[in-house]
Amino acid sequence: MPARLLNSRLQLPTSFALGLVSACAFQPLGLWPLMLVAFAGLSFLLSKAAGLRRALGIGWCFGVGQFVLGLNWIATSFTYQAAMPAWLGWLAVVLLSLYLAVYPMIAAGLAWRFGQRTPSALVLALAGAWALTEWLRATMFTGFAWNPVGVILVDTWWRGAAKTLGTYGFSILTVAMGGGLWLLATKRLREAAYPLGLPLVIVLAAAGSYARPAGETGKPIRVVQPNIGQEDKWRPGLDEEAFQKLAGLSRAGGPPRLLMWPEVAIPVPFQAVPDDKRMLPVTLPPAVRAASLIRPGDLLLTGAFALMVDNQGRITGDTNSVMPIDAEGRILGRYDKAHLVPYGEYLPMRPLLSAIGLSQLAPGTGDTLSGPGPRTLDLGNWGRMGVQICYEIIFSGQVVDRAHRPDFLFNPSNDAWFGRWGPPQHLAQARLRAAEEGVPIIRSTPTGISAVIDSEGRLLASIPWRTAGVIDAQLPAPGKPTFFSRHGNVVPLSLAFLLLLIAVGIDGRARYRARI
Repeated sequence: MPARLLNSRLQLPTSFALGLVSACAFQPLGLWPLMLVAFAGLSFLLSKAAGLRRALGIGWCFGVGQFVLGLNWIATSFTYQAAMPAWLGWLAVVLLSLYLAVYPMIAAGLAWRFGQRTPSALVLALAGAWALTEWLRATMFTGFAWNPVGVILVDTWWRGAAKTLGTYGFSILTVAMGGGLWLLATKRLREAAYPLGLPLVIVLAAAGSYARPAGETGKPIRVVQPNIGQEDKWRPGLDEEAFQKLAGLSRAGGPPRLLMWPEVAIPVPFQAVPDDKRMLPVTLPPAVRAASLIRPGDLLLTGAFALMVDNQGRITGDTNSVMPIDAEGRILGRYDKAHLVPYGEYLPMRPLLSAIGLSQLAPGTGDTLSGPGPRTLDLGNWGRMGVQICYEIIFSGQVVDRAHRPDFLFNPSNDAWFGRWGPPQHLAQARLRAAEEGVPIIRSTPTGISAVIDSEGRLLASIPWRTAGVIDAQLPAPGKPTFFSRHGNVVPLSLAFLLLLIAVGIDGRARYRARI
């Protein structure tokens, strides 16, 4: 087989197939060793590339394969929008994958450029460049950070090292180990010491990051999952049905609790916010009714939306928000989602795209208005809460107000859009955020997977997909501030640049020896 792969006609389809294999390492399949096998194969193909153009093509095909399979859940989301034909969902998956694959293409090109003469330099350059291009993918054009390759390590004993290395450090380890397997398989034992020794050195350096779970606070919480599907979300009369489902799941005896409902739990506005900041926000009747469903002493955290209105009372937009509501119907604060989903919550180039029949996936009054970013809400005896709504939780280093560190993060979500593959992938990324920041995360979703995650990223409790139910638990305690929580992605990105510099040095030495 290796000899046949020298045939240039087989290199690109083989790379595409390896990308498909790598996607099986993500949830829900979770076959994480396949990611290492895929990168071993990618390293081999790059070592046989005849030129930079071929190396770029190999990286691009690998990326297309990984994203087409890994992001198949996006096609499901289009089936809930009657204004769009169902086939457009798969077209969207393919087109998005063609774009996202540009980032693996760049990483592959850099690896080939600095690894033509020395296989160890190829692997080190690929590991460093892959992490840097994943960070770029999460940053450029509002960013799309879904499924970094390092997320596969969240279910392994490596997870504690996230407190120092973060997501992109995990991606470095994943690629380096895969490339090291290739070097071992080709009996380059001496050269394999570079990439395979890297994980050992990093884990030893990050040994102080490993800690025992911080325990519980003794504060009761109830996480509610009503199992309201996206097909019903905006059906006329659904608001009354949602009230009844949420009421049935929320009422119970015992001490006062922190109740947690999903993103936009009831599809009616809870607050009207005048554009004139001199006027106070107005609490609307649905918020008061939601409060009537809870007992005195309980505090409700719910996803809801607020209407923005001008001085004449005309609606100018809406926000996707989280609102703490007490038993008297008072809204005690509001967090507005800042990192909005393009085409989901707003339509880029709206005049052009709406003219050809496209619309945003989430119904509403128009484009959702974005908030200012991470902030911490003081809930009194319940502690300090940070909020990340749905998609926001996937952005490493962007989920916490570092100046006002929260005691926990609330991540209400609507994963009902995402089919079978999206929810477990979303949960895995939330677990990695908890491990990075040392902060527990509570997730409430309409259809699953709702979960309680401790400050080490461990899954303490969850409700399965497409199941109605509740989680009664104690609010996990926050861990100590981690190195990552203080410095963000400085360490993993610096490490990525360092690996590229080492690869350049190894390549330069090989060039020098070739001339003498």
